[in-house]
Amino acid sequence: MSRLALVTGGSGGIAPAIAQRLLADGWQVVLTARRAVPLAAVAAHVGARAISSDATDAQSVAALVAQVGRVDLLVNAAASSTPIGGPIEGVDVDALIADLDTKVGGYLRYAQAVVPAMRAGGGGTIVNIGGLTGRSSDTLSGLRNAAVSHLTKVLGDQLGPHGITVNAIHPGIVGSPHLVELCADMAQERGVSAVEVEAEFIARVPTRRLIDPAEIGDMVVFLAGAGGRSVNGQSLALDGGYARGIYL
Repeated sequence: MSRLALVTGGSGGIAPAIAQRLLADGWQVVLTARRAVPLAAVAAHVGARAISSDATDAQSVAALVAQVGRVDLLVNAAASSTPIGGPIEGVDVDALIADLDTKVGGYLRYAQAVVPAMRAGGGGTIVNIGGLTGRSSDTLSGLRNAAVSHLTKVLGDQLGPHGITVNAIHPGIVGSPHLVELCADMAQERGVSAVEVEAEFIARVPTRRLIDPAEIGDMVVFLAGAGGRSVNGQSLALDGGYARGIYL
């Protein structure tokens, strides 16, 4: 019997690369996101099944999980793409709360929906995609990734006894369409080329290379396999050594 993976945030970002890696490993994959049209296009491209759902709506999430049945692997990757930061006096608090509701609240809603069947079936895997802004003070949006780490540890403690492992992956600088857009914007602001901006990003990484989205898929496959059974409640940086802190 084939294993079923549910990947949220499936209409873009790193979710398609994760889905492709899982498909290559023999998983059935369901991609979900709020926007049905781009979701269908991505799913058709990678060869996954597409079912739309809204991470901020518990009924929508529950309906999705009822439709797909037992989920063996949940990959939470849904998030707003707009960072929130700048001087504190100008921060839109409502936007910040909405951002947290989409990512942190959404991750919890999907977990709540899949856990009963995982528990009844003797186990499962949840992987939460965070971000290294949770380990810095560069932008207020990092709150959501710090919260993802906390949520991951709490769920790992609660669900580990039922054979369900929960871990977070915090990607570093990923070679993605988002990075291309960011480099283009920064280049225009500074009057330099996008290639120069990207080279500056790469120079900050000890391994001198960007993270390939497929590598995140590799880590997901590991965590969901036999080798990852004792990894639980952890926040794992996949960043080529970019993060400067020491975490014990």
